[in-house]
Amino acid sequence: MPTGVAIRDVREQLFGAAERVLLRDGANALTSRAVTTEAGCAKGVLHKHFADFDAFLAEFVLDRIARLDERTAGLRDAAGTGTVADNLTGALTALFASVALALVGLIAARDELRARLRRDLPAGVPVLTEAAELIAGYLAAERDLGRVAAGADVETLAAMLIGATHLRYADAPPDPATVRRIVATVIATAGRPPMEGLR
Repeated sequence: MPTGVAIRDVREQLFGAAERVLLRDGANALTSRAVTTEAGCAKGVLHKHFADFDAFLAEFVLDRIARLDERTAGLRDAAGTGTVADNLTGALTALFASVALALVGLIAARDELRARLRRDLPAGVPVLTEAAELIAGYLAAERDLGRVAAGADVETLAAMLIGATHLRYADAPPDPATVRRIVATVIATAGRPPMEGLR
């Protein structure tokens, strides 16, 4: 793009380009040159709006986490409707079919990015932690409605759901029946009494 031509919605154009490069070519291919080439603009455009490339990446990740929250926010509203297993299967499938898995890979690959994200997201693995919190909130709502066992540890259940589903998606996207089986297995543990006296 010639110098001096105004770009509308610069941040979104650059974030969209970064997402396309990340999904198509992977975390190692995500460079400032790759992003600006994909966006069709001069490299200086990125550096005009962000202190450096890691600052850009941190803003990109935070923006995409917010979008994931918007996409999966309907899960909270689903409490009391349909089945718990179907609601969770749909939410987990939507989460991992999105850019989430690629973002986790990007965060794992870049030390400086992880350090910057710690300022805004102090605990856990960014993206997966936020997803687990959302699922825990949903499970708590279902517990309050009596559709999940009264004593269920919803935070642990949510972490189990995220972890088990992430492992299945890390290789290749599983079919929805596999995700539903994971959900059914994890939710079934909610009704079991805690194991005491383990050594």
